[in-house]
Amino acid sequence: MTSITYTSRVFPLETMDVPGGTETILRSGRHLFPLLPQAFAGVGRIGVVGWGPQGRAQALNLRDSLAGTDIQVAVGLRPGSASAADARAHGFTEQDGTLGDWLAVAADSDLVILLIADAALAAHHREIFAALKPGAVIGLSHGFLLGHLRETGGEFPPGHGVIAVCPKGMGDSVRRLYLQGSEINGAGINSSFAVHADPDGRATDLALGWSVALGSPYTFRTSLDSECLSDIVGERAILLGAVHGIVESLYTRYRLAGDDEVTAYERSCENVTGPIARTISRAGLRAVREGLAPAGRDVFDRAYTATYGLAREIVAEIYDEVADGTELRSVIMAERRLGARPMSEIGGSPMWSAGDQVRARRAGRELPVEPFTAGVFTATMTAQIDEFAERGHLWSEIVNESVIEAVDSLLPYMHARDVAYMVDNCSRTARLGARRWGPRFQSAYEQIAYPAAEHPADTALVKAFDTHPVHRALAAAAELRPPVDISVAC
Repeated sequence: MTSITYTSRVFPLETMDVPGGTETILRSGRHLFPLLPQAFAGVGRIGVVGWGPQGRAQALNLRDSLAGTDIQVAVGLRPGSASAADARAHGFTEQDGTLGDWLAVAADSDLVILLIADAALAAHHREIFAALKPGAVIGLSHGFLLGHLRETGGEFPPGHGVIAVCPKGMGDSVRRLYLQGSEINGAGINSSFAVHADPDGRATDLALGWSVALGSPYTFRTSLDSECLSDIVGERAILLGAVHGIVESLYTRYRLAGDDEVTAYERSCENVTGPIARTISRAGLRAVREGLAPAGRDVFDRAYTATYGLAREIVAEIYDEVADGTELRSVIMAERRLGARPMSEIGGSPMWSAGDQVRARRAGRELPVEPFTAGVFTATMTAQIDEFAERGHLWSEIVNESVIEAVDSLLPYMHARDVAYMVDNCSRTARLGARRWGPRFQSAYEQIAYPAAEHPADTALVKAFDTHPVHRALAAAAELRPPVDISVAC
């Protein structure tokens, strides 16, 4: 994608140096909250439709950020929703008009943010569109609906603005880090924003205001098409699906080498979600290799170079299937087939039984980075980075979708609960994707990459990693991130 330039009539924008040029970004914080009424000019009511993790987090953050203004935040739920009690417990009530039927809330809101599950959005978006009042703006936090409309021959209703603000983390992180922002200005989860339709010319500032109100430390622009691709591919690759395949395959490798269950879990899953993720978050990708002793670097290099090419092939295949609609068609067909039936869980495989023992003995122990695990994980992450770069994504999108979202939101959550829990409790769309592609990574690594790692490393690939432009891009993004605690309570 070529660079997207834009201006704001409300917020002070700045440029960020990235490989090959600069990007316009908004560095945010609570000092910008007084500008929110200007950004939301013409909006008297924001309707948040849905009360899943993102719906809850975004409704609460918006309400808190807009406190003292004339802008009301209301939550819309389907009739009989089991989430109504929790919404009431968080202060949204029918009595004051901040909680109601989803279509009624949509009909009476100037900005309607659609945060219901993908399957519900696919099934009910026409009803919501029909309920919108003239000129209401449609807000999204995921590219799924655009892909679904294209697959089904639908379109967004004319005359309505369509914007997206997409936090690069799960709802729990969006809320938890926002609350830290009361003590550390700028604490939060980065967001991308996109303007898909702008009939009255106010969409950019409206989207930026939404991102600021969510507590995003920095906001970068993308397109809804690009967001759809990077988000759905990322879920199936380094954010979720590949992590599942990596830790399962490594656990098996270490068990076959003679490790007991707990040690194998620590060298595989615990290492990825713990010391490897923390090292990348605090010091960048290159620091994982640089922190190893020479013998460890050799192991890392062999694992990295044996894995990278294979990972790149699988990520490219995922990207192609998302781009041509195959992946979404697969998800939609699976949703129809499954209906309301529960999905089987992945947490029954032998490795997950060791997780509780590992978490119980964390106190006072600092695991070192496992070189082979680090090489495999870093190669997979770099493969996604390179695939996104070759496909034309901007650097902010690349590092956020491939690195920051993983190490600052998802992996800490997996560390607290485990990867299997995350896969089994994410959205059905992401869960279906992870269950389809995770085993692909697992089998390919077991059958091809790990045997190849017995041979000397490819020095050209090692050099390419050491001099990779992502290190510069990630360092630039890291400068915009305040020091925050990304731990997750068990």
